[in-house]
Amino acid sequence: MLSIGDSAPVFTATVGTSDHEDFDLGDHLGDGPVVLAFFPGAFTPPCTNEMVAFQERLDDFEDAGATVLGVSADSPFSQGAFRDEHGIEFDLVSDMGGDAIPEYDLEIDIPELGLFGVANRAVFVIDDDGTVAYSWVADDPTNEPAYDDVLTAVQEA
Repeated sequence: MLSIGDSAPVFTATVGTSDHEDFDLGDHLGDGPVVLAFFPGAFTPPCTNEMVAFQERLDDFEDAGATVLGVSADSPFSQGAFRDEHGIEFDLVSDMGGDAIPEYDLEIDIPELGLFGVANRAVFVIDDDGTVAYSWVADDPTNEPAYDDVLTAVQEA
């Protein structure tokens, strides 16, 4: 599991938009802190709550110079619909290819929801050098992060 001070794994994926743009985490490093908010699945209540909470605080994160990104194993199509339905303005990154979730040691199964190999809920703040400045991984994937702590980590990164 990644801890503060570790080098953050860089990965490529697809952004969940109608254009399915290519995504490379390396392109975002060096432009201010990056918040990676991993979540198990779009359209589930806890994940919706979390992504909407980040959206509601997006101005604060952007004022602190951060880029906020949601990451899940959902398809880009599902993420695009999820963004549209909930007015999410930051990018959601589709890790259907399974590059990021295992690299961040977050792979879990939630059999009662039919979800296998999805991301546990976790938030990492990565500084300009690609180093983990904040790390939080849920003990239970229905738990949400302490958003004020994430913002403080961004401001200090």
